[in-house]
Amino acid sequence: MAQALSETELLALVDRLADGQWHSGEDLAAASGISRAALAKRVAKLAEWQLAVEARQGLGYRLPQPIERLDPARLQAAVPQLRVQVLPVTDSTSTQVMAASAESDPQAVLAEVQTAGRGRRGRQWVSPFGAQLALSLAWSFDAMPPQLGALPLAVGVICANALRQAGLDTVGLKWPNDILVDGRKLGGILLEHRGEAGGGCRIVAGIGINLDLPAGPDAQIGQPFINLDAALAAIGRPRCGRNALAIALLRELHALFEGYGRSGFAPLAARWSELDVTRDRIVHIFRGGQGSDASLEGYARGVDADGALIVESDGQRHVLHSGEVSLRL
Repeated sequence: MAQALSETELLALVDRLADGQWHSGEDLAAASGISRAALAKRVAKLAEWQLAVEARQGLGYRLPQPIERLDPARLQAAVPQLRVQVLPVTDSTSTQVMAASAESDPQAVLAEVQTAGRGRRGRQWVSPFGAQLALSLAWSFDAMPPQLGALPLAVGVICANALRQAGLDTVGLKWPNDILVDGRKLGGILLEHRGEAGGGCRIVAGIGINLDLPAGPDAQIGQPFINLDAALAAIGRPRCGRNALAIALLRELHALFEGYGRSGFAPLAARWSELDVTRDRIVHIFRGGQGSDASLEGYARGVDADGALIVESDGQRHVLHSGEVSLRL
């Protein structure tokens, strides 16, 4: 029976191709101590990680663009307050950190590729190898934090702050969990929580940010998307490294959760309002179900203290705690 290729062997090949330059098959095979036929099998296996390795006779192999692997030692050293783990491949970072013992909180899991990443309402979250920043952070509160419903909005502000550190000041937020640039989706947030014995609460915040997604997954994402590299290039800023962005996000998230149990959403409410791309615009709300109550159209009027969306329709104010917001441009 043929022996399965190990992640270590495949990652070594990724590292040799990570510069995006051409590498001869002979050199790659020699570096790994294998035959050309065995090398071809490893290259084919990388397709399972959604890595499209180009092959050309006389030139060898290359990746369409360079990849910066996540460096677990660098991340851990930069954020010692968290237990940081980097997985080459996983089903979902949120699934992994949710299954981990709460005794290790606060902890974060990042992955090079997710095979079953998810967004709100069970949507698939596309995560090809190295093309996104996919991370989840778990935090245990001794008691239910105030304004829990607004926590996804607070995490959105934190993401915007980290992206600003990366040079992107054109980011906006769409209630309740989308990160947008010029109306296109740059990233998303998914929060899950469960009550703990003694009245505590455990939160898992999952974040995905597009860095260099290949063209084509709009249908899977469900809306037009934009990559961080492209958004930065559009305003004349250099690309941001994955490790630098991960460090900024982890630091911001730690600071948020450390203080949220005391302060709640109030310190971030004004900043969220500044980033709100729906305010005073016509929105269409899909609330599920059937009949006249299944949807609502009106003007978005920001959020209340608990993070609920306020919509003004036919002279009435509706306070919505969940739903889908679709901008009518």
